[in-house]
Amino acid sequence: MGLEMSDDERPIIKKVIKVQAAGHHGGAWKVAYADFVTAMMAFFLLMWLINTTTPEQKRGVADYFAPASISESRSGAGGILAGTALGEDGARNSGTTELVRELSPKAPKTPDKAKLKDENQGGSPSTEVSEDALQQAMSRREEMAFKSAAESLRQAMQDLPELAELSKNLIIDQTPEGLRIQIVDQEGRSMFEPGSATPRPRTMVLLRSVAQIINKLPNRISIYGHTDSSPSTAGGYSNWDLSFDRANSSRRILQESFVKEERLYQVAGKAGSEPLFPDDPFMPGNRRISIVLLREAPPLPAGYKL
Repeated sequence: MGLEMSDDERPIIKKVIKVQAAGHHGGAWKVAYADFVTAMMAFFLLMWLINTTTPEQKRGVADYFAPASISESRSGAGGILAGTALGEDGARNSGTTELVRELSPKAPKTPDKAKLKDENQGGSPSTEVSEDALQQAMSRREEMAFKSAAESLRQAMQDLPELAELSKNLIIDQTPEGLRIQIVDQEGRSMFEPGSATPRPRTMVLLRSVAQIINKLPNRISIYGHTDSSPSTAGGYSNWDLSFDRANSSRRILQESFVKEERLYQVAGKAGSEPLFPDDPFMPGNRRISIVLLREAPPLPAGYKL
């Protein structure tokens, strides 16, 4: 028979239920903290804007958010319109409109035309710009005239039978000095008598054709005679003498073809100092006559002012 225990002697069993706290694993506090930081940032931004704005700007912002029917004017009876009209000078005209008008940049004044004219006549930078533009325009015009002259001479070489066979004896190019027309010896086809300044008939025909092109332009002319590097066989008569005499003989033919004397700037002999083919100074092509239309602006008429 077992022993029975009374109610007072029975052990008391307690059941403890542990509730695990969210601790740092929960996310609700993060949302609240983010809202707090956002609010603080907006607050400090507002304080910064208040400190940086001018009183006029603050007044304009206040007027913008104020009801349209409220007037700050203290004149008149103090009612809604405060004794003022709805015109340009009325109370409702003040506010952001006047602020924008005050803060907007001033429009530049229109320069006085008479003042600009006086400055230009006094040699201001605008005058220099105009002179530079004029010089550039004249240079472009001269460049086009040179190209037209070269094309005209090449066309004449093709159209005239007596000149077509001389096309290989003519070289046309542009140099820093100007438009250069060269009459060049070819192998077995010289333009002057050997060792002489006497031009052959075909050379005279070619020079007359060149003169027709020269007469269409106002530029001055330089004529150069060149020889190869072969020593002169005539005693006491050097290549310098021969090159000059050939250039001078060409000058006479041009003048006979109505090229005016005042357009002649220079007639010179250069012997073999400037060969056309430096790699072969004895080549026949080095013997030539160079006629250069100088790259320069024609003289202005008397009384012409820029």
